[in-house]
Amino acid sequence: MTMTATTLKLNLGPQHPSTHGVLRLILELDGEKILSCEPDVGYLHRGMEKMAEGLTYIQYLPTVDRIDYLAGCFYSELFCRTIEKAKNTVLSDRVRAIRVTLLELNRIASHLLWIGAFLMDLGAVSPFFYAMREREMILRYFEKLTGQRMMYNYFVFGGVRKDIEYLEDIEEIIKILPSKINDYEKIITDNPIFLTRTKSKGILEPELAFNNSITGANLRASGINYDLRTKDELYKGFEFNPIVLDGKDSWARYKARIFELKESLKIVEQGVNILKNNRDFDQKLINPLTLKLPEGEYYSEIEAPRGLASIYIKSTGEDKPYRLKWRTPSYYSVNLLRKLLVGEYLNDAIAISGSLDIILPEVDK
Repeated sequence: MTMTATTLKLNLGPQHPSTHGVLRLILELDGEKILSCEPDVGYLHRGMEKMAEGLTYIQYLPTVDRIDYLAGCFYSELFCRTIEKAKNTVLSDRVRAIRVTLLELNRIASHLLWIGAFLMDLGAVSPFFYAMREREMILRYFEKLTGQRMMYNYFVFGGVRKDIEYLEDIEEIIKILPSKINDYEKIITDNPIFLTRTKSKGILEPELAFNNSITGANLRASGINYDLRTKDELYKGFEFNPIVLDGKDSWARYKARIFELKESLKIVEQGVNILKNNRDFDQKLINPLTLKLPEGEYYSEIEAPRGLASIYIKSTGEDKPYRLKWRTPSYYSVNLLRKLLVGEYLNDAIAISGSLDIILPEVDK
């Protein structure tokens, strides 16, 4: 980065309350205008991929929730489905319904935290407490079912740790949340200050999104209809509408996640109905103590709350992977800031980066 006498280099983070983790953005400014952005990551690196090479598959399983600690079910599902594909294990309809129901509850909890944190970034305190209030209902249910509020470790190779319970708690969530989401919209969506901070800010053109491997709600808010759930065998039989908007800006990315909350609730409701009518809890669990993947390469992907997540495993036939690689959506969202912030103003940098729903454990994995 070359500076002139008229420009200023500014470090935004890593100790900043609105970077959603230890992210450092090195900005070059001409007055308040951003000329360039260099994301500097690595402050949180935990060696999740290298660690896998020294652990058996079952030893590694409890750690994967931490790759995105706000959406741990998705990475557990991703790891388990890769093992299940390698061992030709097919899940029963009830187990599929359990996993889908918990995945979508986890997606809702993740989106709720994002909405609260995003509005907090913009200076609105109340929405954070409202969103946390509803998220707490989901976390309490997960704690009741799995014993944990965030690191659930509930999915196992071939099924789940135990049959699902307390469906009445999920039904209560389904009953309460729609009106609360409407309340968010009354407070946020057409708020003139919020519109000024988000409308026509951080325009993400489809070509730029494609060139930077952007997926999930960030891509769909730019008019691209790509939701991996429509092709995912786990979601077979579940009906929902992928949310596609053409606003391309920070406001559209907010609106896309509001709509996704409603669609996820529809999926959860379908899952509960299946679970109430299908009591056949039949699992073909894979014995983790003797588990060895046949020699070869294995790959799986899933539509996580922040976009497409995937895993690659290379096996030499042993009880632990020779190489394991995670593809996480936040990594690409951080890289996008190099281009998305150029030409914007400093007071909009946090709003634009916040609209991408970046979480640093996905980046520094």
